[in-house]
Amino acid sequence: MATLETTVLGIKFENPFLLASAPPTASIKSIDKAFELGWGGAVLKTITPDDLVMEEASPRYAVMKNGSKVIGFQNIELLSHETIQYWCDGIQYLKKKHPTKVIIASIMAPVERTAWQDIVKTLNKVPIDAFELNFSCPHGMPERNIGMAIGTSAEISILITSWVKAVAEKPVFVKLTPNVTDITWIAKAVERAGTDGFAAINTVQGFLGMNLDTLEPNLNIDGCSTYGGCSGQFVRPIGLRCVSQMRNVSNLPILGMGGISTWQDAAQYILAGSDVVQVCTEVMLNGYGIIDGLKSGLLAYLESKGMNSIADLKGLAVSKINAHNALNKSYRVYPVIDAATCVACSKCVRICDESEYQALSLQDGKIVVDMKKCSGCTLCSFVCPKNAISVQKK
Repeated sequence: MATLETTVLGIKFENPFLLASAPPTASIKSIDKAFELGWGGAVLKTITPDDLVMEEASPRYAVMKNGSKVIGFQNIELLSHETIQYWCDGIQYLKKKHPTKVIIASIMAPVERTAWQDIVKTLNKVPIDAFELNFSCPHGMPERNIGMAIGTSAEISILITSWVKAVAEKPVFVKLTPNVTDITWIAKAVERAGTDGFAAINTVQGFLGMNLDTLEPNLNIDGCSTYGGCSGQFVRPIGLRCVSQMRNVSNLPILGMGGISTWQDAAQYILAGSDVVQVCTEVMLNGYGIIDGLKSGLLAYLESKGMNSIADLKGLAVSKINAHNALNKSYRVYPVIDAATCVACSKCVRICDESEYQALSLQDGKIVVDMKKCSGCTLCSFVCPKNAISVQKK
């Protein structure tokens, strides 16, 4: 029988699904409910010094939809508004009631040694399992030279990581931002500074557009807006890229996240090198109850593959993700038309004609492939409205 249990840095996870540091982990009451429903752990909404003032805007969310389905999400939510003492008391309560659940404290402070170390020393006294250093919030905090302003600087990231490691009594994960040219630079820098692991990715800085009727931003705060953290399904390719790149340069544990909404998404992150995963946006859209499907789906998948645990799945895809110049350029595929399904609408012909190769044509009511012209790009198979085009190795 397969199991979802796994151990990372001596921390035992009853399942690999954690709530990410975000609105769903903003209160002890909410986390308590999530634990009751079966989540393996939670990363607390980012704890800051009590004197760090945060003033929220309203509204602070916007979405991108495909029909009725939300595929993208923008937020300008800030960090926890609760005091450090609130979290200390709450952690004690949660651990007493849910001793098998993993609790990770996300923290952030100004670039001052005492500010970071004071939070860590206080939280050392309560039964957390690890720290997550938020070097990556893309809105509100960078204007104060923290958040993403830290994670885009290797020098500052090294400095703060070393400050925290000097006093932390539990493992430390650095949460990295995708809003950099190369995430591996920062990952390698904080690894040199002593981090025990990584968390990636935080939200991608973006802007969800304008309302063409009102000529104002979709995320409209009294007629104005700002760049915010984008999440949801449309950032998953970025998260998978970052996690696999990090796994290629480091063996440290990775808490992977970014656009996870199904067990299949989680499995992809584990294949890309994640040890466990975190979920946020899908919970905000559909609630804590999604955990049942996540757990049962991933467990059934492991069993179907004859795997005992997620450790058997971890990182299997990483060696298959290579630089472009390392790809086999002699490998070719070609399109095969299913005559029984094809309705000869000629959309594939038009797209191929207008997108470079002119390899398809309509002859006597049938789509014909000119193998001398076809480069094997496979675009035709994606645009066919009847799924009548498959791809085979040449």
